[in-house]
Amino acid sequence: AVVSTQSGHYGRAGGKVTHQLASLMDLFTTSLSIAGATPPDDRIIDGSDIMHVLVNSSDVDVEKPIFYYRGNEMMAVRLGSYKANYWFYTQGGSGNKFNYCPGQYIENVLTHEKVNHTAEPVLFHLGRDPGEKYPIYHGSEYQDAMKRIGPVVEEHKARLVPGYPSLNHCDNAIQNWAPPGCEEIDYCLPVPASNPELCVWIKSV
Repeated sequence: AVVSTQSGHYGRAGGKVTHQLASLMDLFTTSLSIAGATPPDDRIIDGSDIMHVLVNSSDVDVEKPIFYYRGNEMMAVRLGSYKANYWFYTQGGSGNKFNYCPGQYIENVLTHEKVNHTAEPVLFHLGRDPGEKYPIYHGSEYQDAMKRIGPVVEEHKARLVPGYPSLNHCDNAIQNWAPPGCEEIDYCLPVPASNPELCVWIKSV
């Protein structure tokens, strides 16, 4: 695909591979750049403009971090090829604690309970280990990576401005209880009455 902007920049976005880290939040800022507009300056915009990557796949910001949140808790951060996990909570919920497939269980990584690793984050190299099966334990690689990641996390949390979640109300009635065609298979579930209430987020312990 060819990307063009009002400012006259053109580039062919297809047919190339880039190792630039990006998130869905970057789409907003990048779309503004493509349209020749500027982001609002009355608030913090989380996404960054990655237009330079679309027009030049080799122009990569290797120090761009990606933060992983669950509710209000920062669970992990990725910087370059490294991902540091500060919390693990992969299989929660009472009555739904099934066992893992043979060969897939990773001790202290796949957990039914929320586990705090903020004092000593669990580190993976996603270039060598995209499935996050082999944690990097103490050693020079771990120390060097955490020396880069630690200050990034501290700066992020120092600049973080807590906001009110836009999806902070839950309502069971909005789920797809009776989708089109359910009559044909005689499996239309009764739709409960609408009762919006504050969602319950997992708290740190």
